[in-house]
Amino acid sequence: QEQLVESGGGSVQAGGSLKLSCAASQFFAAYCMAWFRQAPGKEREGVAVVDILGRRTLYVDSAKGRFTASRDNAKNTLALQMNNLKPDDSAIYYCAAYLCLGWRTSTLLNPANYNYWGQGTQVTVSS
Repeated sequence: QEQLVESGGGSVQAGGSLKLSCAASQFFAAYCMAWFRQAPGKEREGVAVVDILGRRTLYVDSAKGRFTASRDNAKNTLALQMNNLKPDDSAIYYCAAYLCLGWRTSTLLNPANYNYWGQGTQVTVSS
């Protein structure tokens, strides 16, 4: 069964940290995995992508230097370590999977390419 389940969201003050996790079924072992977020009234935004082997990552500019995405294929999990959080990071965070054929950076952060989504987890950062 294809399933993605996020956890780890919560409320923190600016400057704090959170770690999100996504439990994936083994079905996604050959998929690129990503984190997206969506704030109220805004479009869904790609935050970070990890390749199939967990060797390559791609981040949106606002996440570079603060967020780290990783995957553990032995445990079928995807993680997003978020440090130095800012109020603008507040959103629902989603785990997603994409059958990426190659590492095309122009497409990896586009939500339209992703076929599988989790239910999301809320992250709230207060100033």
